[in-house]
Amino acid sequence: MNKAYEVADRLMEWVSSLLHRITGESSPVWDRIVYGILVFVIAIVVARILRMIVIYVIHRIIKYKGGDLLKGLVEAKVFTHITHVIPPLVILSLLPFAFHGTPELLRIIEKVCWIYLLGVLVFSINTQISVFWRIYSRRTAFRDRPMKGMIQIIKGLLIGIWVIIAVSILIERSPMALITGLGAFAAVLMLIFKDSILGFVAGVQLSQNDMIRNGDWIVVPGGAVNGVVIDVSLNTVKVQNFDNTIVTIPPYSLISGEVQNWRGMSDSGGRRIMRSFTIDLNTVKFCTPELLQNLKQIDILRDFIEKKESQQQKGIVENTENSAGLVNGTIETNLGLFRAYMTLYLQQHKFINDQLTLMVRTLDPNDNGLPLQLYCFSANKNWVSYESIQAEIFEHYAAIMPRFGLYPFQNPSGRDYINSALLTAGHNPDELWGIPWGTMKEKNTEVPSSAKPEVSATPPPKPIPPIPPK
Repeated sequence: MNKAYEVADRLMEWVSSLLHRITGESSPVWDRIVYGILVFVIAIVVARILRMIVIYVIHRIIKYKGGDLLKGLVEAKVFTHITHVIPPLVILSLLPFAFHGTPELLRIIEKVCWIYLLGVLVFSINTQISVFWRIYSRRTAFRDRPMKGMIQIIKGLLIGIWVIIAVSILIERSPMALITGLGAFAAVLMLIFKDSILGFVAGVQLSQNDMIRNGDWIVVPGGAVNGVVIDVSLNTVKVQNFDNTIVTIPPYSLISGEVQNWRGMSDSGGRRIMRSFTIDLNTVKFCTPELLQNLKQIDILRDFIEKKESQQQKGIVENTENSAGLVNGTIETNLGLFRAYMTLYLQQHKFINDQLTLMVRTLDPNDNGLPLQLYCFSANKNWVSYESIQAEIFEHYAAIMPRFGLYPFQNPSGRDYINSALLTAGHNPDELWGIPWGTMKEKNTEVPSSAKPEVSATPPPKPIPPIPPK
């Protein structure tokens, strides 16, 4: 401090001497004005010089040994911002000598300098926090954490503290007294900053409980949200729906309401397939030796049928634990045999994860028949691939069903009524279009009326190609 006084005293003497030589007389007022201007110029020049030195040294350090953190701080101009504290420090050290008779003006300048100095420090710290988070968020442990809201909260608290201290400096009151006085405006502040307060609480819960991450696929039932989270901040959560629209929702709506997060599916070993066809109960029947012999032509059924026939002859009944899932079907009925076929088909499918739950089951009968449901998990979780795998399975499901003498229930359409009328009128089925294959019997049947032509036999179905192993 003594050094500062000596420098200021010598500077004031030099200014007074210079003005006396120029004007030929002494003028304390002009001495102070020129001294004040000179102090401001010195503060700016010193700041510029130190800034150049600091930047030069930092760049030399980066050139030889610089990590991501140091490079990030330089890119964000943190060191440049810190050098802004030099001018107010110089002014606070040297300017008081020019204002002996005007303390009010001196206090105003000092208040502005202190507020500016604290502001530079706060905004420099906020910039450093942003750089730290930008670097560490790239790490695997932090990449999916919705910490952006927490960073914004910390930065907002620092700015709030700076505002309180700045006001206390201006009114020359203790910051604690100012904070105590703000209690009277708590109700107004809660109304004004309602979203920020709710967002703060929701952001803490989202972060601590790991409920939402960037990249999560979320669905809000009954709302317009069905897409991937692209940003989680203090006041908003941005979701890009699959139609590429952007939906912005407040974070507290994810805490107070129901949200479906598909992250568990993405992290698991498969994506669930659960669909069914409704079987017409009139087509369910006992298996005949002829039907079993015919279905032995299907490679994946041959061993199963022969094994079951051997067990029937020996009176052996398999239990679920030892049958590796093959008990999910029988050779007693065509529906049981079809269940066994679909189970074996799914077990050998190269895109189905056989380590997860896999079964073919019947649901409660309804007015339309007996639903037969496939329950399994696709090993490929990509949306496009998953839909393609599911479609291929159910296309095969629908196409192979008539081979077992089973038909799905389907409400009749206008074409069905027209075909029925044409058959009743005596038209040959070969002339019609849209009759399901396998509907006509393999053997020709005699037509009671001579006016009706013979019904041609439907050619036997082609053998089912084998499924390539995994």
